[in-house]
Amino acid sequence: MGELFRSEEMTLAQLFLQSEAAYCCVSELGEIGMVQFRDLNPDVNVFQRKFVNEVRRCEEMDRKLRFVEKEIKKANIPILDTGENPEVPFPRDMIDLEATFEKLENELKEINTNQEALKKNFLELTELKHILRRTQQFFDERNDYVAIVTNDFLLEESSILLDPNEPVRVAPLRLGFVAGVIGRERIPNFERMLWRVCRGNVFLRQADIEDPLEDPTTGDQVHKSVFIIFFQGDQLKNRVKKICEGFRATLYPCPETPQERKEMLAGVNARIDDLQMVLNQTEDHRQRVLQAAAKTIRVWFIKVRKMKAIYHTLNLCNIDVTQKCLIAEVWCPISDLDSIQFALRRGTEKSGSTVPSILNRMQTKQTPPTYNKTNKFTSGFQNIVDAYGIGSYREINPAPYTIITFPFLFAVMFGDLGHGTLMTCAALYLVLRESRLMAQKNDNEIFNMMFGGRYIILLMGVFSMYTGIIYNDCFSKSLNVFGSGWSVRPMFNSKVGGNWTDGILNGSTVLQLDPAVDGVFSGPYPIGIDPIWSISVNKLSFLNSFKMKMSVILGVIHMLFGVTLSLFNHLYFNKPLNIYLGFIPEIIFMASLFGYLVILIFYKWVSYSARTSRDAPSLLIAFINMFLFNYNDPNNKPFYRGQMAIQSLLVVIALACVPCMLIVKTLVMRRQYLWRKHLGTQNFGGIRVGNGPTEDEAEIIQHDQLAQQSEDEPEFNFADVAVHQAIHTIEYCLGCISNTASYLRLWALSLAHAQLSEVLWSMVMRIGLYSRSLGGFILLAIVFYFFAVLTVVILLIMEGLSAFLHALRLHWVEFQNKFYSGNGFKFLPFTFESILDGRAED
Repeated sequence: MGELFRSEEMTLAQLFLQSEAAYCCVSELGEIGMVQFRDLNPDVNVFQRKFVNEVRRCEEMDRKLRFVEKEIKKANIPILDTGENPEVPFPRDMIDLEATFEKLENELKEINTNQEALKKNFLELTELKHILRRTQQFFDERNDYVAIVTNDFLLEESSILLDPNEPVRVAPLRLGFVAGVIGRERIPNFERMLWRVCRGNVFLRQADIEDPLEDPTTGDQVHKSVFIIFFQGDQLKNRVKKICEGFRATLYPCPETPQERKEMLAGVNARIDDLQMVLNQTEDHRQRVLQAAAKTIRVWFIKVRKMKAIYHTLNLCNIDVTQKCLIAEVWCPISDLDSIQFALRRGTEKSGSTVPSILNRMQTKQTPPTYNKTNKFTSGFQNIVDAYGIGSYREINPAPYTIITFPFLFAVMFGDLGHGTLMTCAALYLVLRESRLMAQKNDNEIFNMMFGGRYIILLMGVFSMYTGIIYNDCFSKSLNVFGSGWSVRPMFNSKVGGNWTDGILNGSTVLQLDPAVDGVFSGPYPIGIDPIWSISVNKLSFLNSFKMKMSVILGVIHMLFGVTLSLFNHLYFNKPLNIYLGFIPEIIFMASLFGYLVILIFYKWVSYSARTSRDAPSLLIAFINMFLFNYNDPNNKPFYRGQMAIQSLLVVIALACVPCMLIVKTLVMRRQYLWRKHLGTQNFGGIRVGNGPTEDEAEIIQHDQLAQQSEDEPEFNFADVAVHQAIHTIEYCLGCISNTASYLRLWALSLAHAQLSEVLWSMVMRIGLYSRSLGGFILLAIVFYFFAVLTVVILLIMEGLSAFLHALRLHWVEFQNKFYSGNGFKFLPFTFESILDGRAED
C-alpha cells in the first residue's frame, strides 16, 4: 500500500546473458516491460556497434512494409486488426521475412509500373479518340473560312488587275494544321501566346472534353480540351510546335481526309477496348495481392518492430572478451525481481541454451528513476502531477490526494447541479464504452485528450453536482425541495412589530425580510442555501461574503495539508534538521497567522446572530490591525476578550519563526558539515574536545571514510547555502500571503459561472417562455436549441476549461510547492507495448 503514496523502490541490476540466449531473454523482458536498460557504450558510434547490421535489416523491412501499407491505403482496402500480439520471430526467421517482403515489394512495383504504362497508353488513345471525333467539325469550319478568304481575295483582284469579262482561275489555298490536347486551365494563356507570337496569322479552334481524364502518374482527375491550329508555311509551323511544347500540350497525328480519320478512329476504339480489358485484369490482380497483404501486414509490422527494438537494446550492452556473454545494466523495481527472473528463465529455455542467465543486484549511489504504478483510473491524475515535474526518487506522490482535491476545487468554481449532470453523463458515456472506443483508435487529438481524462471528468462532474446542491443552483435556478426557512406571516402580526399592510404590498416592488423579527426565520435549510436567496435583491452580497470566506478556509486547509505532507518526506529521508528548523517553523508561521484567520471566520459565524450581526467587526480590518498592532480603532471592536494579547503573541511567534528558517538553519548546517569534516574532534594541547571519536579512531576512519565523503559530498559554500535559504524563506513567507489570496479565484470563478448561467437564462431561455400559443411552442423549441448550444459551448466547455486550468494552478503552485520538488526523471521501461503504440522512439 505504501507504493501508492511513494514511487516504487528501485534497484540497479546487472544482467549476464549468453550470446545465444540474449535475443530471447530481451524479448521476454520487452513483453513484461519492467526493466530500463542503461547504455553501457555511450562513447561508441552508432554505426560501430555489434548489431547495427541487424538494425539496418529491420529498418529496410519496415520501409518495405510502409510501402505496402501506403499502397493498401491508396486502394481503400481496410487493414485487418484482430488485436493479435504475435511472438517475436527468431533471428533465423529474419531471412524468410526479408524474402517475403522483397517478393511482395517487387511484385507490387512491377504491377504499378505495368499499370502506369497501360494507363498512359490508354490516356493517349482516349485523347486521340476525342481529337478524331472533333476534327471533322473543325475541318468543316476551316473550309468555310478558306472559302470566305478566297472569295474576298478574288473580288479584290478582279476589281484591280483583271478583266471582268475573262474567267478567273485561282489555285485553292492550302493550310497546314496541328491537333492536340491541352489542360483546360491553360487555354486562355495558350491562345494569347499564339496570337502574339504568330501575329494573328493562325486560326485556333478548341473544344472541351466533357469527361475528366485520369493522370496515370498521380491518379488525379484532370480536365482537358481538344484544339486544332491552322497555319500557312513552315515558319509558323515551327513557332506553333514550340508554343505547344512550352505549354505542355500533347500533339497527335491527324489524317487530312475524312475517310482516313474514320478508319483511324475505328482502330483506336478497338485498341481502347483491348486496353480496358487488360487494365481490369491488372487491377483485379493488384487488388488480390493487396487484400492478401492487408490481412497480415499488422502482424508483420509488430514482428519487425519488436525485432528492431530487441537489436537496438542489445546494442546498449557490453560484450565480454570471450564474445560469449553480454553484460547489461538495468533499473528495475525491487518488487518485480521475481517476475524478471521468470522472464529470463523463459527466454533461456526458448533459446535452447543450457547456461542460465544471471541477475545480480548492484550497490550504487546514483539516483534511481521514479516509477509510480498506475491503472486506467489513476493514470490521468498521475499525468497531471507529472506535467508539473517528475517527482524525486521516493518522494511523496501528490497523485492520490489529487484524486479528491482536484475535482473538488474544480467543483467549487463550477458548482451547478445541471451542468454537473451533463458533464457526468458525457464522462459516463466515455467510461462505459471505453473498450469499444479504444478499439476504434481515433486520431482526433482533442477527443483522445478527453478520452484519456474520462475518469477525471467523471469525478469533476460528480463533485460539481454535489457543490451545485450546496449552492442550490441548477441552470441558474434554485430548487425548493424542503421549503424555505423564511416566512412573511409574522410581518402582518402587529404584536411582533410587523408593519406590512396591503397598500405596502401592492405598492412596493422590493421588500426585505428582517431576520431579527421573531418567526420570520424559522430555521436553516436542510442542505445547501435557502432557495429564497434566488429572488433576493441582496443575493450577490450574501454569496460574495459566503464564497469569499469559504475560499479562504479551503485554501488555508489545503496549504496546511501540503506543509504537513512535507513532514513525511523529512521523516522518510531521515532529515531531522528539516523537521526542527523547516517543517515546525513553517507550520507554526502559517497556523499562527492564516490558521487563526480561519478560526476567526468560524468564530464570527457562531458568535453573532441576526440581531447582533450589524455590530460585528470586520474580519479584514481586524486582520490588518493584527499586523499593525493597532487595537485602538473605534470603528472595529474586538471579537473577544484578550484579543490584543493573543494576536500580539501570534504575530511575535510567526516573526520568530523567520530567523529560525533564515539564520539558525544555515548555521546548524555549517556546524554539521564541519563536524563531519573534522570527525567531531578538535585537539588543543593533546586534549580532545567534543563527543566524536578519539584520535586513533579518527585516523582509522579517515583513511576509509573521509576520501569517500569528499568525493560524494559537495563542498559546503556558506554564502551559497545562505542565499538559497534566504530565497526559500522569503518565498515561503510571502507565498503564504499570495497563495492565500490566490485561492480567492475559487470565489471569483464560482460567482462568474453563476452570473453567466443566470444571464444566459434571462437573455435566451426567457424569450421562449412568454407565449403559450402554438407559435410560442415553436419559438420555445428554437430558443431551447440555442440555449442548449450556448450552454454546452460557453458554460460547459469554456467555463469548464477555465475552472480546470485554475484548479491545475492551485495544485501546482499553491499546494505542491509546499512538499514536492519534482526534480526526478521518469522510469522508462523497455516494453513492446509503448513501442507499438508510438509512445517511445526506437
